[in-house]
Amino acid sequence: MKELTIISGKGGTGKTSLAGSFVSLAKKSIISDCDVDAANLSLILNPELQEKHQFKASRKASIDQSKCSGCDLCRQLCRFGAITGEYEVNYLACEGCGLCFYACPEEAVYYEETVSGEWYLSVTPYGPLVHAQLGVAEENSGKLVTLLRQKAKELAAKTAEEQTEKKYNLNETTQKDNFSAGYYDGLIINDGPPGIGCPVIASLGGSSMALVVTEPTLSGIHDLERILSVCNHFNVPPLVCINRADLDEENAYRIEDYCKEQNIPFAGGIPFSRKFSEAAVNKMPLVEYTENGVSRSIKNVWNKITGNLFGNTE
Repeated sequence: MKELTIISGKGGTGKTSLAGSFVSLAKKSIISDCDVDAANLSLILNPELQEKHQFKASRKASIDQSKCSGCDLCRQLCRFGAITGEYEVNYLACEGCGLCFYACPEEAVYYEETVSGEWYLSVTPYGPLVHAQLGVAEENSGKLVTLLRQKAKELAAKTAEEQTEKKYNLNETTQKDNFSAGYYDGLIINDGPPGIGCPVIASLGGSSMALVVTEPTLSGIHDLERILSVCNHFNVPPLVCINRADLDEENAYRIEDYCKEQNIPFAGGIPFSRKFSEAAVNKMPLVEYTENGVSRSIKNVWNKITGNLFGNTE
């Protein structure tokens, strides 16, 4: 099983648009949208929802007014100002530290798990999609990303087992004509979040390879260096591609030269195109929406990815 995580050191590089095209080119894979704070891969994959589950990873305090003696200790101790003068908890301000729960002499404070978001299992024309949405002002995005990756791996293992059984139950002619064309090849594609924070680390650690999408700007170069240091820390081999590479050719050459100096494989550049926006509006990956120089560049990058990921350099 191979796991490819697509990341970027900063937001706005076009990572998700490229991820959608890579998913299309992969034909059959297990797909995971790990950007749980702003999940949008589903916008271009047009998924059909199959399952919806609650995600619980946070605790919030609540006060039983029938037990509260009004001693005011909880309000005085709360450094977040989450307890009002009427001894009610403001859930948006509560950080779930639990201090009021342990300090209350009347045991009037309850410390309970709350729903922090939802995660979903959907089907797409390119394979199953595991995705999620973290609630407003909720934390623990790293835990939710870890959950998604776990579900994706479970799904990949189940799919591989089912297809292996199917393979051995088919005769040689049927297998050659029908089975191999749609056979799941053991690939998980994670569309990771931007930046270098906790959800990025959760989506990256243990991956077979990271595709780092950058852009030819000074901030793009700076954040590329930061995210490559994260890849190095977690021993995840990186591969770099430049989106909108023709907007500043000088910086694009700087990035390519930097990759050569650091012995980092360079997958190529993709020119700027308004077709990305048109494809997203039509809920399609760009490589399916149009056949032009940009889609051919994406296919070339994909060939570099699969060559490095599966060891096929043809």
